[in-house]
Amino acid sequence: MDASADTARGGGRYPKGIARRQEILDKAIEVFARRGSKKTSLRAIAQEVGVTHAALTHYFGSLEELLVAVYRESERRSGEEKPVPAGASPAMVMRVSAERNRDIPGLVQLYSTLVAAALEEDHPAAQQFATERFARLRGEMSEQIRELQSSGRLRGDLDPALVAALVIAASDGLQTQWLLDADVDHGAALEMLDRMLAGEPA
Repeated sequence: MDASADTARGGGRYPKGIARRQEILDKAIEVFARRGSKKTSLRAIAQEVGVTHAALTHYFGSLEELLVAVYRESERRSGEEKPVPAGASPAMVMRVSAERNRDIPGLVQLYSTLVAAALEEDHPAAQQFATERFARLRGEMSEQIRELQSSGRLRGDLDPALVAALVIAASDGLQTQWLLDADVDHGAALEMLDRMLAGEPA
C-alpha cells in the first residue's frame, strides 16, 4: 500500500480522497444494513457497492477494516439521531443502543461478527475495535455509575467498573439472543437489571 492510500484510509489531507472514501462508506452502510455481514469477499462487496475492488482496497485495506469503518460510522449516525437522555442509567444507555440496533438488524450481525473475530488470531482490526470499544464503554459507564451513586439513584455498595462490565455483557448477550429469537425482549430485561441495581424489586 503506497503513502497516498494510507493517507486516504486514515482520513488524509486530500479533500477529494476524503469525499470519495465517505461516498463509498455511505454505500457500504446501506449494503450491510440490508444484508448483514454474511461471509463474503471484499471483491463481492465492491460489486454490491458499485466500485472496483481496487478502489475498496485503496480506501479500506481489507474486509475487516471496512466492517469496522461501517459499524463506527453507523454508530456515530445513530447517536446523532437518537441521543441518550442526560442522566440516563447505564442500562438505559444500552437500551437506547438496542433500540437503534433493532432498526438495522444487519448491523447487529456485523457487530457480532467483529466481536467474534476479535477473539481469533490474525484479526488486528477487529481486536483493536472491540478492545477499544469495551474499554471506552466501561470508562464512560463507570463515571455515570459514580454520579448515580452520589445522587442516591444507584446502590452505593457496588463497584462501578464491575457494574459497567455486567451491563455491557448483559446487553451484548441479549442482543445475540435477539438475533436468534426476535421474541427476546432486550429492553425489558435491561429495565429489570436497572431496578435490581437500584435496589428496587425486580
